[in-house]
Amino acid sequence: MKNVKITRVAASAVAAQTDVSGSILDMAGFDGVLFIGLLGDVTDTSALALKAETNSVNSTSGMAALVGGPAFTAGATSADSGLLVLDVYKPREQFIRPVLKRGTANAVVDGIIAIQYGAASKPTVNAASVIAAALLNDPNKA
Repeated sequence: MKNVKITRVAASAVAAQTDVSGSILDMAGFDGVLFIGLLGDVTDTSALALKAETNSVNSTSGMAALVGGPAFTAGATSADSGLLVLDVYKPREQFIRPVLKRGTANAVVDGIIAIQYGAASKPTVNAASVIAAALLNDPNKA
């Protein structure tokens, strides 16, 4: 909690086969970002992929897709309530956003979470979408 910033970058999306694009994050002062795509009910044969796009300016115009990222083709119930996780370490461009691609069959998206880590300035402040957070120190651990 001391070296990360947590942001909900995409809200839930109903069952469909359209891409879900998240909000753009400014990576200035962070080493990387972990995107977590939260899935709901996913139809058999749905093709899913969590990707990232970057840009040197804070604009959706001119976003360039990064190569790679997790991809999954769902079985009957194999992706229901599952997660797709993508870690982008030291992106070349300052601005980044996730894109959860959905195709072939419908998939519900419960949202996308971003965890920016390796903060150069500490402490970081979470986004307004984080309504409560806590850091626990176990007094029994040395």
